Amino acid sequence: MAQRWPERLWIVRHGESAGNVARDAAYAAGVAVIDIADRDVDVPLSALGERQSEALGAWFASLPEHERPTVVLTSPFLRARETVTIIARTGGVARGAATVVDERLREKEFGVLDRLTKLGIEQRFPDQAALRARIGKFYYRPPGGESWCDVILRLRSVLDTISLHHSQGSRVLVVAHQVIVLCLRYLLEELTEAEILAIDKAAEVANCGVTSYVLGGDGKSHGHLQLETYNFVAPLQETGTPVTSQPDVPAGAK
Repeated sequence: MAQRWPERLWIVRHGESAGNVARDAAYAAGVAVIDIADRDVDVPLSALGERQSEALGAWFASLPEHERPTVVLTSPFLRARETVTIIARTGGVARGAATVVDERLREKEFGVLDRLTKLGIEQRFPDQAALRARIGKFYYRPPGGESWCDVILRLRSVLDTISLHHSQGSRVLVVAHQVIVLCLRYLLEELTEAEILAIDKAAEVANCGVTSYVLGGDGKSHGHLQLETYNFVAPLQETGTPVTSQPDVPAGAK
């Protein structure tokens, strides 16, 4: 029977973005709205985010050629695509590796809560703040936005694509966003709502942090991808690059 999964899968959150920096500034100032002019899809990496991506690319480049990614799947958001470009430019992918932009890997959509801090949500949409507190972040869907379950629904088809088109010895790198990393863990490890929310509560996903899976079993169809690392930031630490883990979105909406 054919092998179902790639031999290795890396899932990486993009480098620090200008949005991360703007969010920190908004919370420090105690204001309701995060001050950034670009659409979320157009928010670029910060200067530090570029350094983080370079450090991660150098780490991938230090692997033998036959261990580097053979295909890259990326969110269409600029900060993710810039992270991929820098990793590739640094030599972090195998020769001839293809890059595929996949809109299913986009950031979670926040609808009317977009660009609001926790204070802004409580001031402008107190009913939504109360509803989210009652329902919980896993199932709560803001008007015009998505719940975690909505994100998980589109990611199920991403995993189908990987298993159908990028198995048989492939090594796949996915570059996306914090919620995407967590929701893929939920799917790949068959976690419960409580388990994935406990992982989320324990620590933020670091910018350019690496979550990796390796094919277990005998490599046949019943072989499973087994978690190898989560939030692995040694590639940054080894080069003295600061590690950051600010959410892309309001703490009350993630």
